[in-house]
Amino acid sequence: MAAGMQDGKGMMFDKILVVCVGNICRSPIGERLLKRQAKDKTITSAGLNAVVGSSADSAAIKVARENDLSLEGHVAKQLTAQLCRENDLILVMEKKHFDLICKLAPEVRGKVMLYAYWLDKRDIPDPYRRDADVFKHVYNLLDMSTRKWVEAFNR
Repeated sequence: MAAGMQDGKGMMFDKILVVCVGNICRSPIGERLLKRQAKDKTITSAGLNAVVGSSADSAAIKVARENDLSLEGHVAKQLTAQLCRENDLILVMEKKHFDLICKLAPEVRGKVMLYAYWLDKRDIPDPYRRDADVFKHVYNLLDMSTRKWVEAFNR
């Protein structure tokens, strides 16, 4: 049976890791959106070059709050090879993140996918230090992508 498949009932990903660069904008939002919609999953986030110990970016907190999503209690952490190995699915924001993770932990290549895989496999741009409209756009991409992932999990 193929990895990730169980009884032919679709994808079985119980532990999901959401990755961006700093772990203060995109991945905290993605993590919390998934936690809200996929309550049966264990979901965490990390950064390729994390601002370790920081809370979510204030603009990320604001756009999340405007959409009834809390980023309270988020603490940025650094991505490690061990963290990659411990998860069933690793969702990245940009195609270049895929390559960086595969350099860090080549053995996890098969479980790394774009967060926006179901949205034409596009990159979700980094909104850090950009204006509120960019954060809103990124939030909407993450929200739409999350809905598509949850549909896929439930197939």
